[in-house]
Amino acid sequence: MTNHLPAATDADSPPMRPYRRPDGRLDVTVIVPAYNEAEHVGDTVRSLQTQTLEAAEIIVVDDCSSDGTGDVARLYGVRVIRPEANTGTKAGAQNFALNGHVDTPLTMILDADTALAPDAIEKLSEVFDDPDVAAACGFVVPRHVRSVWERGRYIEYLFAFSFFKQVQDFYRKPMISSGCLSMYRSDALRAAGGWSTRTMAEDMDLTWTLYQLGWTVRFVPQAVCYPVEPRTYEFMNKQLKRWSHAYLQNVQLHWRGILKIPYLFWAVMASLIDGIVGSLFFLVALPILAVVFSPLFMIGYVVDAPVILVPVLLAARGRAEMGKALISFPSFFVVRLVNGWHLLAAVWKEFVLRQRLVVYEKGH
Repeated sequence: MTNHLPAATDADSPPMRPYRRPDGRLDVTVIVPAYNEAEHVGDTVRSLQTQTLEAAEIIVVDDCSSDGTGDVARLYGVRVIRPEANTGTKAGAQNFALNGHVDTPLTMILDADTALAPDAIEKLSEVFDDPDVAAACGFVVPRHVRSVWERGRYIEYLFAFSFFKQVQDFYRKPMISSGCLSMYRSDALRAAGGWSTRTMAEDMDLTWTLYQLGWTVRFVPQAVCYPVEPRTYEFMNKQLKRWSHAYLQNVQLHWRGILKIPYLFWAVMASLIDGIVGSLFFLVALPILAVVFSPLFMIGYVVDAPVILVPVLLAARGRAEMGKALISFPSFFVVRLVNGWHLLAAVWKEFVLRQRLVVYEKGH
């Protein structure tokens, strides 16, 4: 891949970092898709306006909210746009902004319920010095860690982003450039068709499409964001249902294309097999073994606890959150069981019954 980077105008002065404007801002447009996010959008915009490296423009897409989301965003002086009718998906809202409202070489998306660490934009932008990089994502930590569901998600994120994501980035193949926070090279984003609505996970679809177009994606752990995660069983169910169906939809859509990308193919297959087999083990095999043979088989639910706990505590130590991690750790196993149930249900519906999930429901 090639990219034209700005050159210094004075031979005696040091060259400018790529995509820096003369006023010091980063030449990036931040798109914040928002539907009924009046409660959170103010915090999100404030976190964007207090970055160590300021964005050239912030656009909030008020996707026909009924709670005054657009009015709240306008109080912070950012640009607010609103389609004539609700787009139906986050992808649709983001495309509404991309098509006709973005003219910068970089585009960033940030969920309306997600706040940034002060240097997140600066850290993400650094990897775009490499002209082969089309997208970059950061480390995700739940903003609130109070309910069982938030605690389970907190452990899940610490484990995934401090271990799996690091390994994936070593091979320059993160499985997904996270939809809550990602930065893109705008020309690569448009070449991929923007964010597709053909699956329930536009971020995974786009990531795998970029790989098939020959681009690289990076994970930047220093760029931290704090989304609001589902706090109740009802909302966690909605989110996990969408995620499970979305993953399977992307596997069906992309499997021929990712066959040509060995690491990605085997990572996806390993994840899929592990998810299905693990879910069957926890939800079917263990209960049968415990009833038929011995209750001691129930130990199987936590037999892998040390393998998970070690990287979690290492990550928590770096964040000075050891106590929070230890208190939250049991909740991980609750969330894992619910996640397994949704994955098996999605396999049955998507692969056997051919009942695709097509309605996007918010998870909080």
